[in-house]
This record gives sequence, C-alpha cells and structure tokens, in this order.
Amino acid sequence: MTDQHRAMRRVRNVSAAALVTVLAVTTAACQGKSTSTSAAPPASTSSGQPGIDVKDIQGALAKVSSWNASDWADWASKNGFKPEDLEAIKSFWDKQKVSGAKGVTTDRPNIQQYPTLQNVTFPKTIPAKAQPHPYTADTAVLGKIFFQAPEGTMVCSGTVVSDPSHPGKSNLVWTAAHCVHGGKGGDYYKKLMFVPSYNKTGATSNGKAANATREQMAPLGIWAARAMYVMPQWTQRVGHSGGPDSQFDFAVIRVAAEDGSTRSLEETVGGSMPIWFGAQPNEIASPSSYGYPAGEPFDGEELEHCDSAPKPTPFVFDASRPPMLAIGCNMTGGSSGGGWFTKHDGRTMLFSNNSIGDDSWMAGPNLGPDAKRMFDAFVQNK
Repeated sequence: MTDQHRAMRRVRNVSAAALVTVLAVTTAACQGKSTSTSAAPPASTSSGQPGIDVKDIQGALAKVSSWNASDWADWASKNGFKPEDLEAIKSFWDKQKVSGAKGVTTDRPNIQQYPTLQNVTFPKTIPAKAQPHPYTADTAVLGKIFFQAPEGTMVCSGTVVSDPSHPGKSNLVWTAAHCVHGGKGGDYYKKLMFVPSYNKTGATSNGKAANATREQMAPLGIWAARAMYVMPQWTQRVGHSGGPDSQFDFAVIRVAAEDGSTRSLEETVGGSMPIWFGAQPNEIASPSSYGYPAGEPFDGEELEHCDSAPKPTPFVFDASRPPMLAIGCNMTGGSSGGGWFTKHDGRTMLFSNNSIGDDSWMAGPNLGPDAKRMFDAFVQNK
C-alpha cells in the first residue's frame, strides 16, 4: 500500500455540521413524514389470474412490470429467500469469520461492449472520506452486511429504510442485489446479517478487528435476514461486470434482532431513511454515497463517503430499463449496497445504492417504477 493510499484512507471529514446536513436522520423527523413513501396497492395484472406461473421463466420475466402483490408473493414462495435459524446465524459468525470477511468485488464495465456508453463522459474521481469516530447518531442508519457466499465470508453495506406499513418501527434494510443473491445458477447467500453503526468507536480500526469484542463491532446489535426481495431479472443474470442487469441491482431485506428482542431496528438505531423512488438525475443535488469499502486502499473497517458537487451522470446499458447514475468515487468492494443520499422536499432521502464502478467513478441504479412496485409488494407481503 502506498503512502498516498494510506493517507487517502485516513482522510477524515472534520465538518460534523456538513455531515448532519447530508444525513440528518432522527426518529421524530422520519416518523413525522413517513407518509411520502406510503405503499399504494399495485394495479392488478391484465390477465386477472392470481400469481405468476414461474415454470416459464422467460414468460414470467416479461410480465414483471405488471405484477401485483399476489404475483410477487407467488414468485417469492417458489423462488424466494428461505430464512435460517437465528441461533445458527449467531453461532456461525465468530471473530475469525467477521475479521476475515472480504468485500464483494465487481469487474469494470466493458464500455466497448455497449455502444450506449461510448459517448458518455464519466465523472472525475472524488476521493472517499472516512467518517470520524465515534460515529454520530446521524449515521446509525448505515451499516455493514456480512454473509456466506461460495467464495467464503463476504461483506457489503446497507441502509435502514422507512417502512410505510410500520411507521417508526421499520425492520427494513436496502442494499444491492449482488450482495444477497448469486445470480443465474446461484442462490440467496447464507448467514446474512446486518450490523448498524459497525465499528462506531474505532475499536476495530488500524488492524485491531481480531481483538475487538462483539459489542465493539456491533454496538447496536446484530440483525439477521428473515425475508428479502430482488428483481427476478437479477436471478437470471450471469456475472457482475456491468450490464443491463446492473440497472436492477437493488434489494430490500427484512431483519430481526439476533438476540430475539422485539424492539425494531428503527427504534434501536434512532431513525430510518425514506426512499425517493423515481428521482430524475437533474433533480438530484449534491449526492453522497456511503459504505464500508474493503478492497485496497481501504480495509473495510471505516465508514467512508464520497460527496459529489455535480449532479449524477445518467447512462444505460439497456434503454428499456431505468438508467444507472454515476458519480466520482474511488470506494472499492465492500461498499456495494451502501446508500446514496440527497435532499428532497427538505428531507434527506435514499435514491440509489452502490453497484458498479472502475476505481474512479461509481454507479448505482435509478430506483424507478419497477423498484417501487417491488418495495410496495414487499411491505404488503409480510
């Protein structure tokens, strides 16, 4: 690791006031205005038949944009995530597995392969800044995701998001699809847990992760996956080097406290982030991306963020799908799934998540109508 890389990793954003402007999330504020993301009942499918016959996978995928909540429930019952025993998840994650978990890496998009990208001017690099310790209450909605994949124990990032069906008591986490499902021929990842405000005090920093206590790593507890949705298109994708399926690279997870507590995740962390579905690139001012990058020059122990003055740059692999949005950012694997935030109607809201990049810029999916229908169905299908 070069001196420049070490210096970059240890850059600290000393302006706490600026952070509060970007990530001002309190329980009162989120509860008081949660109605903006209320889930309206989706329209019925034109066929009028309950559920989608998922035996014909291509036929099913062609109809996803018109699925109602029953269709989504049918899909999930036949192709969905099966929760694991809470005690099994708790006993699996010892110190060695936690400290040895690697960031999910993605290949650089092949720009020459997609004519739609060849005239796109991607943003210039914005160096990530590490959040000073101890993390403030404003960042408690941000956390680290651990899971078991065929490659070993891995990490991503996620955000506590508001649940319109349970105002003030959300148990929902937003992340990237490639952090929860292996794609075509794969399955949902195992032993998945969310750790909000991971390493809040800095106890695991500077190579000390192996000696840190469970409480120091997870000051707000450990939250195990109980349900999740990804777009069905994602389950048919092959590889993750940037392509049309990246335009659907998002997921929502419902979690429960590993210790059996009935207190909600939102009550525990002190707030949640509302989602801005359908945000247009020209409406997004001063976007910020957060995550726990684990690939060089980072080590996965610090909450980092890239703050962009320019608006995000839209681009597409497939023009029939909502665009990707790019900002300058040098965060690496492990930051995948971390939230993108901006101000909208006077509130800070999540509008995308870390998906792909090339070490100088990062892109996330625009959360369009399909993302909203997926989310609405998820909160209805409890």
